[in-house]
Amino acid sequence: MKKLVIKIVGNYYNAISYISQDYAAKKALKLFTTPRKGRINEKQADFLGTAFKEEQYHDSLSIMTYRWLGDKGTILLAHGWESNAARWKKVILKFNKLGYEIIALDAPAHGRSGGNEFNALLYSEFIAVVAKRFKPQIIIGHSVGGMSAVFFQHKHKLDSVEKLILLGAPSEFKDVFARYTNMLGYNQRIIKRLDGIIVERFGRPSTSFSTSSLMKEIEQKSLIIHDKNDQIIPYDDALQIHKRAINAKLISTEGLGHSLKNHKVTAYIEEFIISD
Repeated sequence: MKKLVIKIVGNYYNAISYISQDYAAKKALKLFTTPRKGRINEKQADFLGTAFKEEQYHDSLSIMTYRWLGDKGTILLAHGWESNAARWKKVILKFNKLGYEIIALDAPAHGRSGGNEFNALLYSEFIAVVAKRFKPQIIIGHSVGGMSAVFFQHKHKLDSVEKLILLGAPSEFKDVFARYTNMLGYNQRIIKRLDGIIVERFGRPSTSFSTSSLMKEIEQKSLIIHDKNDQIIPYDDALQIHKRAINAKLISTEGLGHSLKNHKVTAYIEEFIISD
């Protein structure tokens, strides 16, 4: 049923593109940037209720942050697409118990943060607002949260940040975008116009948004964890990031999927955090 719906949507926009290429491409981009889920449910709300909540702002958009106090250093957590800060529950409980202060934020249009659309550049500015407020030594990002963390650190170069941890992070935005357009089966009219809209909105083509390229200029110690059987972000992305990073370690897992929610991953993160 899901595949049928996807095919219907793709065919619909393809048909519209012959009437208005621009309209069809804008609708396709809107679909790509609008999360269908990621808001907080009741169970997640109960856990997040144990934190000190503080609202920050980027332009007119609210950024919800959650804070668990500690005195051993500060860890900032950035979740991925269609998720929210509660996805980190086990990580938060583990490292807060060890004495770390934990800061988690909800991404644009996710959780209790504001906005209706999401993209990695906007998310990186959300991270910038929160990081400048709480001065973390460690940033952990899952999936596009990892990509956004790299975008943030490359642009803002926050002195407090000592280590970056990327979990299942994508390397090239163009590849993420290509998987989307292929999944929907968009025709070349839409794809060509999408490329043009991205340049108009962000001032550069999709090919320029690259985690691996930026990692060449990030000096902080970094840990990349990626599952070899990740069905969302291919394992090759981790290899690309690791190859171009100047100060990174790669840990490969098997059978943990894209979420990487596993005690082994938590142990890898702990070992990396406490190491010199």
